[in-house]
Amino acid sequence: MGKLPHPIQYQGSKRNLAPIILRYFPKNIKRLIEPFAGSAAISVAAASRFLANMYVINDLNKPLIELLKMIVESPEEIISFYERIWNEQHYDSIGHYFQIREQFNLTQDPRLFLYLLSRCVKGSVRYNSEGFFNQSPDKRRKGANPKNMLRNIQGVSKLLKGKVIFSSMDYKEIFKKVTKEDLVYLDPPYQGVCGDRDSRYFSVIDHHDFLLALDDLNKREISFILSYDGRRGNKTYGSDIPDFLDLKRIEVDAGLSSQATLLGLKEVTIESLYLSRTLVEKLDKEQNGKCQSNARQCSIIFEEVTNG
Repeated sequence: MGKLPHPIQYQGSKRNLAPIILRYFPKNIKRLIEPFAGSAAISVAAASRFLANMYVINDLNKPLIELLKMIVESPEEIISFYERIWNEQHYDSIGHYFQIREQFNLTQDPRLFLYLLSRCVKGSVRYNSEGFFNQSPDKRRKGANPKNMLRNIQGVSKLLKGKVIFSSMDYKEIFKKVTKEDLVYLDPPYQGVCGDRDSRYFSVIDHHDFLLALDDLNKREISFILSYDGRRGNKTYGSDIPDFLDLKRIEVDAGLSSQATLLGLKEVTIESLYLSRTLVEKLDKEQNGKCQSNARQCSIIFEEVTNG
């Protein structure tokens, strides 16, 4: 795929897994829709291959969506602002970071958010119980050099400008707008990572409600790909996806866990991809019927795709 632009450092981003995920994209996608977009890594990767005509990038994290919109639509403004903030840090780097973090929590200015994401520990976004960003700075580095940030922002803007609808709403509202010509890529917050609350997000989704929403997508014959659970070492994260949804499950080696690395451990993360039955049927037709339409009988062809 080559090196893709990535101005936003975001733990949990699927940027490194994008080449594998894109293998399961069907042809003739009207819109790629990301209800839990995060850094929008999959949209950026898909746009680099011209896999969809349009993109819908949505996330409940409103400053993050506003930042992505600025990167795509107003690259010169965000680049100039970032360079100024980055250059101001050199006299007291740590103190400067905390000052910017306080300003961001007061104003929710997405331009400030870019600097924080670039400078915070491992791109690991964290919020406290009041919803304020509270991650600490990485003391070993000062964030992306403005020249590198310039190249990444310009790259994303070139790929997506004029092709994106940005929004910050509940995923159920996004689901209502989906059509059979769309592909939905879902990367919701995993349950079981941080107990009842995942501090990477403003709120976690209700597992039962989410399953019902997926069932409705199935009934409407919507094509979707879901990243939902995984395992690291002997630990499994995320609730099971029930059989009645009839999703094709594929395990993907995501490499060493960055969260485990922070704790001094070396553990490989295995993530799961789930393909909707409508998507499996589309891919089957594109493969000239090399596997049957029932998603659970397609393991051979999909293992070949994954290992190819």
